[in-house]
Amino acid sequence: MVAAYVLINTQPGSVGEAAQRIVAIPGVRSVEAVTGPYDAIAYAEAGTSDELGHLVVSEIQKVPGIQKTLTCLLVALEAAKAA
Repeated sequence: MVAAYVLINTQPGSVGEAAQRIVAIPGVRSVEAVTGPYDAIAYAEAGTSDELGHLVVSEIQKVPGIQKTLTCLLVALEAAKAA
């Protein structure tokens, strides 16, 4: 299983509708609107990194109102596993 946070910039005024469409995409577990340099952050999971890339490029980036995404893959840290 591969997981990532996808940081999303939208066109002004479109974050709500875009978030509703994104969360309906299979593999996207959650979407939150945020303040700061990005408008929303999605959490997504897939079986492989190729599948995750397809989810971002072919699904999330094609949602109307999306201007730009930045994908941050999760990595397992040994210290985090011990906690």
